[in-house]
Amino acid sequence: MKTNKFGFNFKYLKGDLLGGITAGIVALPLALAFGVSSGLGPSAGLYGAIFVSFFASLFGGTNTQISGPTAPMTAVSMVVIAGIVATFNGDVTKALPAILTVFLLAGLMQIGLGFIGLGKYIKYIPYPVVSGFMTAIGVIILVTQILPSVGYYPKEDTEYVNQFKPYAAEVILGNILKDKTGDGILVLEDFKETIDSAEKITQVQILKESKALAGKNASGVLGAFKVLPRALKNINWLELLLALGTIFIVYGFKRITTKVPSALVALLVMSGIAIGFNLSYRPIEEIPGGLPIPNLAIFSDFNFSSISPFIFTALTLTLLGAIDSLLTSVVADNMTKTKHKPNKELIGQGIGNTIGAIFGGIPGAGATIRTVVNINAGGKTKLSGMIAGVLLLVILLVLGPIASQIPAAVLAGILITVGIGVMDYKGLKAIPYMPRPEVIIMLIVLILSSVWNLVYAVGIGLVIASLVFMKKMGGLIEKRSDVKSLSKEKAWVDEKNFPEELAKIVFVKHIKGPLFFGSTSDFQALSKQIPATASIIIIRMGRMQYMDQSGLYAMEDVLIDLVRDDKKILFVNLIKQPKYMLERIDIIPNLVPKEQIFDNFEACTSWIKNNVKNEK
Repeated sequence: MKTNKFGFNFKYLKGDLLGGITAGIVALPLALAFGVSSGLGPSAGLYGAIFVSFFASLFGGTNTQISGPTAPMTAVSMVVIAGIVATFNGDVTKALPAILTVFLLAGLMQIGLGFIGLGKYIKYIPYPVVSGFMTAIGVIILVTQILPSVGYYPKEDTEYVNQFKPYAAEVILGNILKDKTGDGILVLEDFKETIDSAEKITQVQILKESKALAGKNASGVLGAFKVLPRALKNINWLELLLALGTIFIVYGFKRITTKVPSALVALLVMSGIAIGFNLSYRPIEEIPGGLPIPNLAIFSDFNFSSISPFIFTALTLTLLGAIDSLLTSVVADNMTKTKHKPNKELIGQGIGNTIGAIFGGIPGAGATIRTVVNINAGGKTKLSGMIAGVLLLVILLVLGPIASQIPAAVLAGILITVGIGVMDYKGLKAIPYMPRPEVIIMLIVLILSSVWNLVYAVGIGLVIASLVFMKKMGGLIEKRSDVKSLSKEKAWVDEKNFPEELAKIVFVKHIKGPLFFGSTSDFQALSKQIPATASIIIIRMGRMQYMDQSGLYAMEDVLIDLVRDDKKILFVNLIKQPKYMLERIDIIPNLVPKEQIFDNFEACTSWIKNNVKNEK
């Protein structure tokens, strides 16, 4: 399929138009739901869908990709938002510039990854880590949406909030003292001002802080379980029925047809019932009308100290968005028989997330379902993703006030189905058959991500997976490696005619596989295995493709001891990379002169015959 330099071909305009409109319609309920789930409101989800979809398509490397907020990106965004809001005493408005700055930073990091060409390395993240993470995302979304689906909001539970009033007063006093303390010294005048400020604390301030503490205590999976008994005692049956009706339609309508997105049908039907019958339900937050406006406070109120604790989280958003997008790109390739450009795709996603953050949107990535819908509807070029973004903008401008009347329980129901769908059932079903280390890695990531911290859980999973991999590789190398004298081991083909009278003074070491930090201990045992009669050590390196710094220094230590004991070291079949490493620290020529390096075993044997006196 030929396109111009911008990735367009107006020959496919009809297909792109149908694909973009269909994908945009599918994206609408999910964008609103992800925005609400993130904590920034439905408008943030809609803004993210608009800008990420448009600009990721325009600058990306996958023609049919549809991007926008996704379940994994929203789950990590929730961590960022909750953490930063907590540092601003529960005030989302004050925390917003810092939150969007982290999202902006994540987008810029994605652009950087694309420019330095790291797109092709994303595939090396182990499957157990990805599986555990995706299932944890599903658990987080599913559990945290139970409360709104039964109409329970911890900040509005007066009895629950009152439990935090004593702690709220302490927090307020602590903040006053912190503000008055300069360089750790509280002068007398400041002390008097502190007392005056403390006496002016109002019940309104205490109540506000109590609600913030209550919300923080009830957040996440563990928080939801803490307040679940209270939620079940205070069920709002109307909200629960709206949520259950939504879930029923989402799954039930799929049995009728998959051509019309069931989430959209559920949104329209249940919202229509709630509005049409004038039910006393809880609507979502109001969606602002008019064009999205850049949040310039990102730049004018920039404070590095407020975002520094979230740098690693921004990097996680970056990597997660990259994985999410590139996996979807592979799906698109398989469906369209094309080949995406991974680094260009990362740059496009980064630009989309950067611009989306400036306009107040939550970050997004390539969305598999929306991409598949686009392709099936006829989308062929980048224009389809751009049309999806424009359609959402039109919906925002025209239907914003109407969308503000959507019941919050309906979006909670949609999110519950998303949480159930995003779990990796393939990985879960394979638990009885997978190797135990991989099962442990998956469960560690799953549990830690669900109840502790998504970012740290992935990091721990990667470290454990790397250690397991290194141990396996070290074990394989150890099994394949032979450390015996030539007279005792089964000779290689070119060693069979080695003179028998020289075998007692010659020791051969075969290195099979890379010499790296996982295999150095085996090589270091070499000196202990050399018979006392051997004065010549042949190290055959034709099958040693790679040597790292640990392997290099291990070899240096062994060779120094051997040379000190008047042993001659001969290298055979030395490959380019190990030779380069050995020359860098002068093992060649200081310990092994160049005349003692041979291209084959026959040349090495000739040198021994000509230069070594046979001691019988």
